[in-house]
Amino acid sequence: MDHRIRQKNIIIAFFIVCLLILVLRLFFLQLINKEYKITAANNVLRYEIIYPSRGLILDRNGQIMAGNHSAYDIMITPRELDAFDTTAFCSIFNLSPERLEHMLSEIHARRKAIGYQSVIFLRQVTNEQYTRFLEKSYKFPGFSVQTRSVRNYPSAICGNLLGYIIEADPAFLEKNPEYRPGDYTGRTGLEEYYEKWLRGEKGYSIYLRDVHNRIKSSYEDGEYDKAAIPGKDMVTTIDLSLQTLGEELMRNKVGSVIALDPSTGEVLTLITSTGLTTEYLTHFGAYYSQVISDPLKPLFNRAIMSAYPPGSVFKLVNGLIGLQEGVVKPETRYSCNMGYRVGSLTVGCHRHPSPINLMQSVMMSCNAYYCNVFRSILDNPAYRNIGQAMDHWQEYVKSFGFGTRLGIDLPGELTGSLPGTALYDRIYGKNRWQSLTVISLSIGQGEIGATPLQLANLAAIMANRGHFYTPHLVREIPAEPSFRPTVERHQVMVDPEHFPIIVEGMYQAVNAPAGSGATARLAAIPGLDLCGKTGTAQNPHGKDNSVFICFAPRDNPRIAVAVYIEQGGFGASQAAPVASLIVEKYLTGQIHPSRQWLYERTLEQDLITRHLQ
Repeated sequence: MDHRIRQKNIIIAFFIVCLLILVLRLFFLQLINKEYKITAANNVLRYEIIYPSRGLILDRNGQIMAGNHSAYDIMITPRELDAFDTTAFCSIFNLSPERLEHMLSEIHARRKAIGYQSVIFLRQVTNEQYTRFLEKSYKFPGFSVQTRSVRNYPSAICGNLLGYIIEADPAFLEKNPEYRPGDYTGRTGLEEYYEKWLRGEKGYSIYLRDVHNRIKSSYEDGEYDKAAIPGKDMVTTIDLSLQTLGEELMRNKVGSVIALDPSTGEVLTLITSTGLTTEYLTHFGAYYSQVISDPLKPLFNRAIMSAYPPGSVFKLVNGLIGLQEGVVKPETRYSCNMGYRVGSLTVGCHRHPSPINLMQSVMMSCNAYYCNVFRSILDNPAYRNIGQAMDHWQEYVKSFGFGTRLGIDLPGELTGSLPGTALYDRIYGKNRWQSLTVISLSIGQGEIGATPLQLANLAAIMANRGHFYTPHLVREIPAEPSFRPTVERHQVMVDPEHFPIIVEGMYQAVNAPAGSGATARLAAIPGLDLCGKTGTAQNPHGKDNSVFICFAPRDNPRIAVAVYIEQGGFGASQAAPVASLIVEKYLTGQIHPSRQWLYERTLEQDLITRHLQ
């Protein structure tokens, strides 16, 4: 019996406690905390949104890449709208009477949904229009001005890198309830990836209305107003002067240039050509149809999205795998008689001395040599069958960053393509293909596709003799001391001891004397030990693509570069000069007078017409 009484008392006590909590909560909400009262009484209050300025985007030296300036939106509050001087309104904003009538009818149709809110009627009017409107605002009951901060760009470059700002659409608003109609958000580039830091927090001012819905006074002397909090500035790893030179050199060419600091993974330049100029970013909505219909696809960020055949630069990877697997040694020599031939199969090559060793094969970029190396890798008797050898080869290549996202802090990075046993079993049937079937992989052709970022990363791996750091674009956010870029050190599956002989071949490719068969002598920079590798990648849509990767100096490298030019022809003729000039500018601060001719020649190259034919 005592147990039942005790249980009953516990239940009664529980309900009494709940009742007390409820009473106290209601007392707090009704008499103490006015915030809820403000919300409940919003039919007599007017909120004016204060938009924050976005955080600045700076280069590594503090130069502004994306700044801000004030812009003005004309707002309409349907509940306050009354007869107004339509002629004067149309004159100020260059509207036809018919256009104004149509816009007002659209607002009228949404009148109930809008309620007492103010919504945007005209976006980003000019300073002159803003001033004229203020002078005659008494003629326009129901209209007001909202000031917001919008992007401006000191330089016309970096469009794809920065990204653009656009008004949030219904689909975005549905997924991101913290945004409201009329809010803007970053789209693509750094603006999208770092949106939560750059956007800031909106503020507002609260005003009382009278019985005629007119503004009467500030509510509670502004006690409940909220100041806007500006977005956080960020310092990128980009060298703006180097980026400017790169974009200049890539004018009238289609492709990409990426430069990295191999010791950190910091991105010094990231160029897509032809890409967006910042002119388009300022009023992207107005240019959208023009951008979308452009056959050169300026919105497409080739640097991180294009899956190109890497061409002969990929020989570096196969040479290193061969060394690690023990199927080739530095002194191994193979002959080349203008190509590699087995039965009816021929992989052509250019004329050069023969036979050659491993270092010379890099210097001369011999196709036959790497056909032999690749076949030795896949036909290695240490593996049960070619499928097992191919899968192991795929693991090696993936450790170099191919066939995977490197993790750069930009949206939209793609993996490229990296074939393996599963693909070839599907294409040819299990056990129905052999090393000769996939021999094109030996020279970076066939089913493999690499992004320019992955090729720049390969250059960094060569510079570091076997490891790389996550490529990244933002160095710090000064107002966020806890921020650190996500950077990891990755070791490839080839031991560092195998890199020196390949690096020597890259050095000789640029610096060997005339008549040696070196493929990249045009890239040589007096006084700098540049190491490089040319590539000429077959292109089914036109002329061959021009490829070049390099790093410098040879010891303690400070920069690694990849240049990929669509339909540029030989790697030495188009891509190598661009990379070489960028390296020289970064390491010496100038282009030497003796190489001014190369700079001018590169500027004069116009390859755009090849894409438009």
